Amino acid sequence: MNALEVKELHTYYGKSHILDGVGLHVAQGELVTLLGRNGAGKSTTLRSIVGLTPARSGSVTVFGKDTTHWPPYRIAGLGVGFVPEGRRIFANLTVDENLKVPVERPGPWNIGRIYQLFPRLAERKGNKGRQLSGGEQEMLAIARTLLLNPSLLLLDEPSQGLAPLIVQEVFRVITATRDEGTSVLLIEQNVRAAVEVADRAYVLDDGSIVYEGLASEFARDEERVRALAGASAEKWSEEEVGDASVQAAPGMG
Repeated sequence: MNALEVKELHTYYGKSHILDGVGLHVAQGELVTLLGRNGAGKSTTLRSIVGLTPARSGSVTVFGKDTTHWPPYRIAGLGVGFVPEGRRIFANLTVDENLKVPVERPGPWNIGRIYQLFPRLAERKGNKGRQLSGGEQEMLAIARTLLLNPSLLLLDEPSQGLAPLIVQEVFRVITATRDEGTSVLLIEQNVRAAVEVADRAYVLDDGSIVYEGLASEFARDEERVRALAGASAEKWSEEEVGDASVQAAPGMG
């Protein structure tokens, strides 16, 4: 049984046809990335899956249950965690207080383990959300969702606006989550980083899936990667991460 199965999704904003027959699946314990240029429909796909922007037609199945017309809270109750674009942490609460907002569910993740996974958050546990860098806020947003011990984790652009060194740290955490057995669907603009950690990749273009296959195979198609990644097509290498970390050190975000 797949953790997530999406078939022939058609989603509209008013009269604008945003998703045109989108189909994808995530197996249990698999990390899948959905790639595409800005405006391709990636975020709308996630919003349709979690019920925030319901599809007009098509189907969404989560752990064998048809959730197409369910409200978001019922979908979350199946063990679906959603980290939206923009982080949306509580700016006036401390890191520790932010982590105590979710009602913990049984599973491997608790606040103690979160601080082991995110040493940077442990160092700043008394800082308010607004005092954190962009990278720390993203870590906190992911950490807060992990405390729900989701069986399926959906992430929308977790690397957006982050320095390369912090991107590497965020993706390390995403991989660790998958290694714990959580199924992951990752929406990402950083093509290089995404295909390094993902098992499979989909590419969305103008509301339709135009590629499906192993992430490693997609990564080897240099022309396709560069066409999709545009200005972000630089090698995501240790050397460049090191160089960028020196430049980004003061802000760390």
